[in-house]
Amino acid sequence: MSGAPRVPASLVGLVGFFAIWEVASRTDLVPGYYLRPPSVVLPTMVTLLGDPEFVRAVVATLAATLLALVIAVLIAVPAGLVLGSVPPVRRAVMTLVEFLRPIPSVALIPLALLTFGTGPDTKITLAVYGALWPILFNTMYALDEVDPLHVETARAFGTGRLGLLGRVALPSAAPFVLTGVRLSFAIALAVVISTELFSGGTIGLGQVVNVASGGGLNMDTVLAGTVLAGLIGYGANAGLELLHRKAFAWSQPKVGAE
Repeated sequence: MSGAPRVPASLVGLVGFFAIWEVASRTDLVPGYYLRPPSVVLPTMVTLLGDPEFVRAVVATLAATLLALVIAVLIAVPAGLVLGSVPPVRRAVMTLVEFLRPIPSVALIPLALLTFGTGPDTKITLAVYGALWPILFNTMYALDEVDPLHVETARAFGTGRLGLLGRVALPSAAPFVLTGVRLSFAIALAVVISTELFSGGTIGLGQVVNVASGGGLNMDTVLAGTVLAGLIGYGANAGLELLHRKAFAWSQPKVGAE
């Protein structure tokens, strides 16, 4: 067997992407001055992570993203439970929900900046709006998967509607909710960075990219910030996937022995 290090299967696509990027930049298939190769961008990213100002910007972006995600969960999970379990309410509001859901958060940035200003409230509000929908719909439709036997058993023991939601519906919906959170983290992160790019006055990773892109003289910094955003999203998704497997092993499909 070869002693060469093996790339984990989950990283093959990422490594291949960086390899193609490197070749394209080095061979001038794309303008190498603007699309700096990974061999330049990755060391730049490492250097930037040693800069306290850059780290402060990254922390500001992460803090806004996590706060928006928490608020989205606190709104979307109760709303999803109600919409999924009370048909009259669902019929009354689904038209509004389906009208609002396709509106992209980034399209609301100009209005939000005029309404809330350039402070962190703007990016958090927009990120909450964007992150709501996957969690809301996953929670709502998860109730369709609740075992009727569990519901009838709980009712037989005198459990009321609120008790059914808290003791039967919510635990059954939890794996779906966490899947929604995984999707919503990426959305919230993208919205926060996009708002920072547009607002200019809000400290964050987007602001760093915006300043560095002026005149096209620091494209390695621009790409370093972009790659870091992707790595943050990848790391968060991997962590939430691991949490899902550990916390909800019972919900994973059983694979028979071969």
